[in-house]
Amino acid sequence: MTAYQTAARVAEAELEIKKSRFIGHIAPARTAEAAAAFAAIVKAKHYDATHNVWAYNLREGQARCSDDGEPQGTAGLPVLETLQKQGLVDCVVVVTRYFGGILLGAGGLTRAYGQTASAAVEAAGVVTMAPCKVLRVACGYDFYSALQRLVGAFDGMVLDTDFAGQVTVTLRLREESANAFTAQLAEKSSGRVLAAHMRDEFAAAPESSS
Repeated sequence: MTAYQTAARVAEAELEIKKSRFIGHIAPARTAEAAAAFAAIVKAKHYDATHNVWAYNLREGQARCSDDGEPQGTAGLPVLETLQKQGLVDCVVVVTRYFGGILLGAGGLTRAYGQTASAAVEAAGVVTMAPCKVLRVACGYDFYSALQRLVGAFDGMVLDTDFAGQVTVTLRLREESANAFTAQLAEKSSGRVLAAHMRDEFAAAPESSS
């Protein structure tokens, strides 16, 4: 698995260009169905808008866009190209336009839709999604404190802890740290405690503190 960048959150940004209102809406979307659902929500909210232009770019390579009645190539394509130029995948952008009475021309429309998409990206922020491994570790209560310290040393995230006859911890680690973690776990427990691999998934990489 390879790290990728996407929109950090759902967000919107508004621009006024020659009396037309352009509202950019952005959201993470891992599938075409999720992208279409977000576009439908925006269209329902802005049912009275002149246009609701949309584009999505998925990590699997699927990309689509719609001009929603604007001249072909002047609306959906610049929105999609904004995502592609910024290297963003698994996200969708919808740009709503309320016509203000002044025609922008093909070049003006292209710039306006691209600028609005960029403003939406800036409002959402960009997050790097890193490949991770989810592990499950079962240990005795006498080893639990050592396990906590080890998870912290590898910047792991505890997803669940079950306190029963023994402690069972489900945690997530960056993929590149998993082998070293399991090796140290076995070493510190003299081979008594091992990590079971549960699944692979992507998660937001922690921001650098530097």
